[in-house]
Amino acid sequence: MRTISVPTREQLDEKGLQILDKVKGQLGMIPNLFATIAYSSDTLESFLNFSSQVGKGSFSNKELETIRLAVSEVNECQYCLAAHTAIAKMNGFTENETLQLRDGSIDDPKLSAISNLAAEISRSNGKASNEAKENFFAAGFNEKALIDILAVVTEITFTNYTHNLTEVPVDFPTAKALVKKAA
Repeated sequence: MRTISVPTREQLDEKGLQILDKVKGQLGMIPNLFATIAYSSDTLESFLNFSSQVGKGSFSNKELETIRLAVSEVNECQYCLAAHTAIAKMNGFTENETLQLRDGSIDDPKLSAISNLAAEISRSNGKASNEAKENFFAAGFNEKALIDILAVVTEITFTNYTHNLTEVPVDFPTAKALVKKAA
């Protein structure tokens, strides 16, 4: 079986190198997942353009991280759980709140509606229940936000699947595992 490794600079084309150098200038590091996506510089460019804009008109940074953590939990992506737990904390969430966002138990009704709808969209291939959608609208969101949450779910699903497919090393602190509730 072929092991997918984080590429060296020599394995990437000039466009990919330029994009990653820009990422390093912005973040101070090149995340292994972005470097791996750079095997296809066209895909990395498209992804970063999409990712930088998706959901911005409808959701705050905390709400965007809520979506990303809920979906990453459903998709069991250890890389994105680690990265977005770190980013969520930088946006004001506590460690415990990041766990609550992942298991859908967050007390905040707006964040709960977002987390539960995002997780349902991911689990059901987009066929979320009417209850989850109505809770989302009752939390103050509209049809634009419904389309935007789907776009953010799609964005994070790409990185979830990229890591699940390649299993490159996680270069963020490991996210705590959820304690599974007894059935």
